[in-house]
Amino acid sequence: MNPVGRVQPVRAVLFDRDGTLVEDVPYNGDPERVRPVEGAREAVELLRAGGIGTGVVTNQSGVARGLISTADVRRVDERVDELLGPFDAWAVCPHGPGDGCRCRKPEPGLILRAARRMGTPPDAVVVIGDIGADMEAARRAGAHGILVPTPVTRPRETAAADHVAPDLLTAARAVLTGPPWGRDLTGEHPAEAAPATTAPGRPAPGRAGRRPR
Repeated sequence: MNPVGRVQPVRAVLFDRDGTLVEDVPYNGDPERVRPVEGAREAVELLRAGGIGTGVVTNQSGVARGLISTADVRRVDERVDELLGPFDAWAVCPHGPGDGCRCRKPEPGLILRAARRMGTPPDAVVVIGDIGADMEAARRAGAHGILVPTPVTRPRETAAADHVAPDLLTAARAVLTGPPWGRDLTGEHPAEAAPATTAPGRPAPGRAGRRPR
């Protein structure tokens, strides 16, 4: 991918975890409930085959809220690594929205930390996530963002994103091949192209009820 004005070739992709790589189970501390989203395995394998490093950056405010422990988060992350990894870097924020940390997305700390661990400058990093906080964290870090909307993505977040893809595989192909590297990577309406991914018998989460991560 070498769009006009971009100096650094992409060397690493950082994924949001919940709702992007795996189904979003609120404050999940149980590795047995980890389910990759459709296309996740193919997307990360495609990037690795193309020589692109992969990492995960995730807000886990359930720790600050006392709903899960850091050990719970670690076990879930290890399960994600078993199913989709190994990832080159993990960066986790355990803080709550009011803690004033510099790592919680939309702050840039997680992106910068993971990029450092991978030995990659931020402007050679693409962040793939499902909400506006992921895209804002990428922007503040000097990285690039691709939004993959889900039912919890707010319309204004999709409208504000620099680049939008309907699924992870499309996003990964855009990282590797470059064109088309427009705002909408498929020419489709992203909100219609991203169906709900929920467990059987569980209603899709509504935008109004999105939990803080």
